[in-house]
Amino acid sequence: MTEKPTAGQFTPPTTDPWKGFRGVMAGTLILEVIVVALAFPVVAKLTDTGVTWASGLYLGVVVLALILLSGRQKAPRALEINLVMQVFVIGGGFFHWSIAVVGAVFACVWLYIAYIKRDVAKRIEEGRLFGQRPV
Repeated sequence: MTEKPTAGQFTPPTTDPWKGFRGVMAGTLILEVIVVALAFPVVAKLTDTGVTWASGLYLGVVVLALILLSGRQKAPRALEINLVMQVFVIGGGFFHWSIAVVGAVFACVWLYIAYIKRDVAKRIEEGRLFGQRPV
């Protein structure tokens, strides 16, 4: 009878799955930048005061932080930082509820990405990715 290999007894995948994963995370951040930046005209038209210095500064800092984070997806805790940024996007609901909705939608997207990361790590450990074989 042959023994089933245990975790860690597999060759690495033939292609690096984390390289593509980092690209997905960076692309998602850029999409979020576009959507949050499009919140400026929403705040301008739908609020009584328009874009104030506070709302403009807050949204501008959030957009800038998302842009900077899109280039830092190799960092060890990049996914956790991206999830924390959703709290700040949802906090934009203080200026208009539509920004909080955008933040909630992207929080769901980031939670799904976290699930995918966990699943890929589990598959690598079990040797179930393409190109992996027992050592």
